[in-house]
Amino acid sequence: MIRAIVVDDEVHARDELAFLLHEHGGVAVVQNCANALEALRAIDAERPDVVFLDIQMPKIDGFQLLSMLDEDVRPAVVFVTAFDEYALDAFEANAVDYLLKPVQPERLARAVEKIERMALAGERQHVPELPAIERIPCLGREQTIKLVDVSAVELVRSSAAGVYVVTAASEVFTELTLSVLEARARPLVRCHKQFLVNLDAVAEVVREPGGTTLRTRSGKQVPVSRRLVGMLKERLGIAAARV
Repeated sequence: MIRAIVVDDEVHARDELAFLLHEHGGVAVVQNCANALEALRAIDAERPDVVFLDIQMPKIDGFQLLSMLDEDVRPAVVFVTAFDEYALDAFEANAVDYLLKPVQPERLARAVEKIERMALAGERQHVPELPAIERIPCLGREQTIKLVDVSAVELVRSSAAGVYVVTAASEVFTELTLSVLEARARPLVRCHKQFLVNLDAVAEVVREPGGTTLRTRSGKQVPVSRRLVGMLKERLGIAAARV
């Protein structure tokens, strides 16, 4: 049985596609998601085989959502949209298939057959290099999506409670992982196993008896792992300084 997640901001479209998949058989829809944050959470929790993904969604579209997924949990993708103009972009993103709304049962069946063939062959969908993340989706008030510009981020920290994006004025939760942000949200770089820092926000490098820390422009302190001190000094252009 193929496990699927349906992502679409339109309730009717989600319900209709879930119904068609149920009627087809062989596919279990484990979650329906209305936006990218819900989808990120669901994909991480459910580890589906495939995501049926709308392209045009508020704030974060389907292509942007793909760039926010960890490679080890990224499922196969079937794009579902009302606009055929996105077909080339969809196949450049190596989507398994591209379905136009309203989805026809016969066309859906062919897409499911492709997924089944991939599953039987043990194939993983190859995903090309994805675009950089310029705005980080975070959880705002009343479960809204707050988009934080990467340029405004001073640091990102991870704890048992989750991953938090820290600016000079606020700290907000995100579903994105440190590894995804490190790979695709420049100029965020790893400075510690639980921290990323925005190099553009570093005001001071402080050497103390207990180790090296970074101080941001707003005065926040960020720890630095010993093994990463040399790399950070070089990236900050102070390799010759005794820090």
